[in-house]
Amino acid sequence: MLSEAEALKNSFENFLSLDDILLSHQRLPVRTECAFPRLGFLDRSSDSEDLPEGTKMELPLWLSKGLYERKRRVLSVKLPNVYREGWRTVFTADPNVVNLHKMGPYYYGLGSQMLHFDSPENTDIAQTLLQTFIGRFRRVMDCSQNAYNEDTSSLLERLDCLEKALFQAGQSGLNGFQSWEKGRASQLTASSLVLNYRKRKMADVED
Repeated sequence: MLSEAEALKNSFENFLSLDDILLSHQRLPVRTECAFPRLGFLDRSSDSEDLPEGTKMELPLWLSKGLYERKRRVLSVKLPNVYREGWRTVFTADPNVVNLHKMGPYYYGLGSQMLHFDSPENTDIAQTLLQTFIGRFRRVMDCSQNAYNEDTSSLLERLDCLEKALFQAGQSGLNGFQSWEKGRASQLTASSLVLNYRKRKMADVED
């Protein structure tokens, strides 16, 4: 059985997904723990050819993961504010009051990727991500099922990209059911989320 942290860390790795590509370009605050010859161009505030030890800057997620090594510490990654203890307390109290899109449109995706970097807070981060998703899921789906033919822009502007996808899937299912009930559709079909889940289960069985 995978732990919550391991399961989340292994998700969001589809490089054919536009959302995953945008997620990989989210910038993280980092600090170099050794000198990097000929990588001075990564620090826009310096004209040096090399990147000296102790340099603080921001790098995209994909580059931070590429430079990060557990055995030989060459780069340390600082937690974005939204994953720190202060905000974790807010999410624990009531996750529905938070505007996740404003905090970061890839809250769940970026949070799961932060687990690649060794941190004593990883277990707490994973737990908060899971509980936040569970705490907001019912409201997201309830809204998607009770907003038939209504303007949903005010609802969507508070959701992270994963929640928006769930909301849209819920609305698509509702619209399909309404069409079928009125005789406008010949049959109901399984949603793409269900089909993708079945494919993953089949792949796990084959492995």
